[in-house]
Amino acid sequence: MREPKPLFINEDNLGLVTDFYQLTMAAGYLQNNMNHPATFELFIRRLPENRPFLIAAGLEQALHYLTHLRFSREAVEYIRRHPAFKHVHKDFFSYLKKFRFSGEVFAIPEGTPVFAEEPLLRVTAPMIETQLVETYLLATINFQTLIASKAVRVVLAARGREVVDFGSRRAHGSQAAVLAARACFIGGCRSTSNVLAGQQLGIPVLGTMAHSWVMAFDTEEESFRAFHRAFPENTALLIDTYDTLRAARLAKELNIGDKLLSVRLDSGDLLSLSKGVRKILDEAGLGHVKIMASGDLNEDRIDELMRNDAPIDIFGVGTEMVTSRDQPALGGIYKLVEQERYGRHVPRMKFSEDKVFYPSSKQVYRFLNHSGIYERDVIGVEKEDIGGQPLLEPVMHKGKLCKEPPDLKDIQSRTLESLSHLPEGLKRLRTEEAYTVRKSQRLEELKRQTEEGLRRR
Repeated sequence: MREPKPLFINEDNLGLVTDFYQLTMAAGYLQNNMNHPATFELFIRRLPENRPFLIAAGLEQALHYLTHLRFSREAVEYIRRHPAFKHVHKDFFSYLKKFRFSGEVFAIPEGTPVFAEEPLLRVTAPMIETQLVETYLLATINFQTLIASKAVRVVLAARGREVVDFGSRRAHGSQAAVLAARACFIGGCRSTSNVLAGQQLGIPVLGTMAHSWVMAFDTEEESFRAFHRAFPENTALLIDTYDTLRAARLAKELNIGDKLLSVRLDSGDLLSLSKGVRKILDEAGLGHVKIMASGDLNEDRIDELMRNDAPIDIFGVGTEMVTSRDQPALGGIYKLVEQERYGRHVPRMKFSEDKVFYPSSKQVYRFLNHSGIYERDVIGVEKEDIGGQPLLEPVMHKGKLCKEPPDLKDIQSRTLESLSHLPEGLKRLRTEEAYTVRKSQRLEELKRQTEEGLRRR
């Protein structure tokens, strides 16, 4: 009987985590002696609906990929056997066996607010290298940026109350669950229910109990007392299995005082139930006990609860956050903007309808007003002298990391600190306000010249 296969990415198959046409183009470039230096930029063409800004995320995993990308012997043999490579010269397979990323990478730091058309990542390397890495970079940056941006909306709606990632069981696979936990933490969540994310990434882990625990005992009281015996120092009880208010009264009768840390509501009218539970607990002298709410929560439901003064201390958010259910995909793209040909830098662009982008290596310059609030961004040519704070920083040089990646808590701190500089209108869940992003005069002129030259040719 064949053993089931775990389909997890590892360093032996990392080279195959790509779209097939990346490999066919790579073979074609090598055969046609077109492995000159090139620059690609990764950016979001248009912001999703109800997202006046995004939070950059996923860079650390992108850098891990670039520093560890290899084609194992098994991977090369798999490619060689494919019918499409029947006539490809053996030099290509020798090239893959020796493949290492050797390029330069500039990136906007994780936790930074970003906007449409701004390059989050700029990659300069031999043409084949820049092409082969496209799929993985897009998948990594797109997904984590999407989830971090959703998490920020949830955290803003909670108005300082704690938000916990409860989404592992609804994420698009177990690897996505860990990356989503990371992105949610970058977006401001305090903890996660995902144990691997806790062990691998240092994110605080939090959980209570399931309804099945309560149902496994003959009485609710017995289930509560048994849980307290197992976890006497940090008892957290789920109280909505049968009758929520009755369970709250039962919780106070356990007489465990400050050992009862929290109670969780997972269904029903969370507004009225949380107020009723709070009243019962306060009357029993259990004002320290926190109320946690969960169950298909999103930023809109949390916002409504907060506007109605729900006494909820912790929000456990799952499906809606780790899948970004209202906007489940981010349209990040990765485009060739410049090549080094004939001893000079040649700008590249396309002008297909609705898909025009600006040529040349670029930098994003951020300007603040006198109060320290972000006022506008200008996308300009790399090294252009126009003032402002340049956002793209060097992160790789000649295939090596320029510096150690920041701690995840520091990235979260950058997110929260950056939010304090955003215009208030951009932080509303529903807003017509848009942030100003302009192109520099020099970049506009370069676009015009490049387009004229391409059309003449």
